[in-house]
Amino acid sequence: MSDVAIKIENVSKQYRLGLVSTGTLSHDLNRWWATKVMRKEDPYLKIGEVNDRTTKGSSDYVWALKDINMEIKQGDVVGIIGKNGAGKSTLLKLLSRVTAPTTGTISYKGRIASLLEVGTGFHPELTGRENIYMNGAIMGMNKAEITRKLDEIVDFSGCERYLDTPVKRYSSGMTVRLGFAIAAHIEPDILVVDEVLAVGDAEFQKKAIGKMQDVSRGEGRTVLFVSHNMAAVRNLCKNGVILENGLLKYSGDVTNAIDKYLSQASNRGINNNSWSEKNAPGNDIIRVKNAYVKVESEYITVKTEFNLITEFWCLQDDIPINISMHLYDTNSLCVFAIVTPVVRLSKGLHKSRIKIPANFMNDGAYVVNNMFVSNSKPIFYHENANSFEVVEDRDGIGWFGKWPGAIRPTFVETELK
Repeated sequence: MSDVAIKIENVSKQYRLGLVSTGTLSHDLNRWWATKVMRKEDPYLKIGEVNDRTTKGSSDYVWALKDINMEIKQGDVVGIIGKNGAGKSTLLKLLSRVTAPTTGTISYKGRIASLLEVGTGFHPELTGRENIYMNGAIMGMNKAEITRKLDEIVDFSGCERYLDTPVKRYSSGMTVRLGFAIAAHIEPDILVVDEVLAVGDAEFQKKAIGKMQDVSRGEGRTVLFVSHNMAAVRNLCKNGVILENGLLKYSGDVTNAIDKYLSQASNRGINNNSWSEKNAPGNDIIRVKNAYVKVESEYITVKTEFNLITEFWCLQDDIPINISMHLYDTNSLCVFAIVTPVVRLSKGLHKSRIKIPANFMNDGAYVVNNMFVSNSKPIFYHENANSFEVVEDRDGIGWFGKWPGAIRPTFVETELK
């Protein structure tokens, strides 16, 4: 047991929707009387539902986390993955002692530093320098120790020019840079980092992940890392944890964790749409039946070939039609447009297929818009026809962050001597 850095035993966290605490004085008195005076079980622990945000539910009480049991060893780098609302941030808040578990215990070995949200642990009226000293003091370091680390922290953060400016004047990116620099350099035994790193630019993300590797591999410290970037999790972490609706679904090898997570239908990042003839989008010429991705594998990686399919009813006979497909990224920028040949269509159901080759798309989320054209004039523009996500391939090539650019084609004629 001496090599266990964190031990989580039967930990659960319950919230009442829309309210702080249990919400009413009577609830709080009932809870206090039952647990403190009568020494009985908390009556509100018997009610509540799992935290499934996709369903309405019948109870005001939800379990953000339920019966979590886990051991994390010293020097482990653990990636915590799951959909939004799965309980990842709640777990990190419990580990960082920002909030207390409703039931269960968490035991630690060593000092914890955490970076959970932009500005966490900062006093907005204090300068960057003053916040460095304040955070170090909270971590148990004396002034001399903090001063010894000051130059490293400032250099890593890249905020030297604004060091004596109140933190409330910082941008979110600057705040994250300084917060991570403090958390990583005050020699914690356990470093807890949430998805907040996504706020930083590509250069900082790469530097931050490199620092986490140094902390874990070079200094033998424990790192807990929450991210939706599967490439970063795969390259950085040794073990992975999957949370779903507040429940622990898997804990073990990180490659297995990522594969299990991505293989779930709801996590594949593919949103296919289908309509009946009555409610189909379109007009008196075209009505769309299906817009979907056809792919042989369970999910789309940068090395996957896939097809974008559109099935539609043509409501008029002998009409020339072609489809211009516009692919957009999450920043609403058009990645590219593809046009099908013009075909004279008879009345009835028809299908277009556009093949996207392997080793062409960059990782990221994309939305498909389809423009139906006849005689060089648009006759129907179908926005958000369907969407899909491309993820990094498991065989990384030494890059931990997001690749720049909308596409990343693999050319045959490349050479390195």
